[in-house]
Amino acid sequence: VNDQNKKSDEELFYGAMKGMVAAWGDPYSRFVDPDELKQEEIDIEGEYGGLGIYIGSKDGKILVISPIEGTPAHKVGLEPMDEIVKIDDDIVLGWNINDVVKMLRGEPGTKVTIWVRREGNDELLKFEMTRELIKIDSVSQKRLTGDVAYIRISHFTQKTPEEMKSALKVALDTKAKGLVLDLRNNPGGLLDACVAVADYFLDGGEVVSIRGRVDRANEVFNANPGALFKGPVVVLINEGSASASEIVAGAFKDRDRAVLVGEKSFGKGSVQTLFKLPDGSGLFVTIARYYTPSGVVIDGVGIEPHVKVEGKYTGKLEDDEQLKEALKEVEAFLVKAKEAKR
Repeated sequence: VNDQNKKSDEELFYGAMKGMVAAWGDPYSRFVDPDELKQEEIDIEGEYGGLGIYIGSKDGKILVISPIEGTPAHKVGLEPMDEIVKIDDDIVLGWNINDVVKMLRGEPGTKVTIWVRREGNDELLKFEMTRELIKIDSVSQKRLTGDVAYIRISHFTQKTPEEMKSALKVALDTKAKGLVLDLRNNPGGLLDACVAVADYFLDGGEVVSIRGRVDRANEVFNANPGALFKGPVVVLINEGSASASEIVAGAFKDRDRAVLVGEKSFGKGSVQTLFKLPDGSGLFVTIARYYTPSGVVIDGVGIEPHVKVEGKYTGKLEDDEQLKEALKEVEAFLVKAKEAKR
């Protein structure tokens, strides 16, 4: 009996903590119990049981930021900006984002049904999925033409800088002169990882600054002198590009390092820090906001592309209008560079 009472006391305490933090009105500050915190730490390593879906909170709605390629969420056709309304028997309107994540995850092989509201559809759309072990390589690459390489970053993990360095080495070793960097449907990830990626393209100078209410939340992140890749770059963004991917896009835009093609990004530019509590639970608290090198705030605003092109991400030249435009932009740079040498 005591054990049962202890458990319910624990649950009551965790529930009260979640309610208190939710009352702050910040969708990204949250309390997590010990099991949830363990899950967060697994995520950073890039492996978990679930659907392969990143979600965010905007205007009180739980929205799909992006599904990860090749996962159950991607295969059934979930799209960025779908609003999650119901999971199995639970209507999740007004729920804390962490509780929604908990419902979406689970043992590989178990089934889950979700209903979403999609713009342009009167009825809710129903998706039935089977959870899988989600393992994510964050960087993939291919060649678009003889001179132009394509690198896609799906999200920023601890492994991303190393994976990106390898991809750039392949591009350089095979004499790529220009690059399309695809950050569409990239929901973000680790700050250090995105700063390291930006560093490969920038010759010193600011990447991003964070500014908050306390001194330790104020910091400027700079690139090191000397860039690994010096050729022309076009960056693809859309409404599924959030957080760390917006930092890279914003830095490249402000520093005139790349042309941005696609659609306005998501607008998640707040910084959370984790306070670990003695019982293994944790408190994520928003302490600051990201600013691009020219002082533009990302949070709630997003990054505007130089060249606006509507369309869906497919990653295939034959039917991806944004990718076609990106290639056109890189090729125009290469022609100009050739003419300048004459």
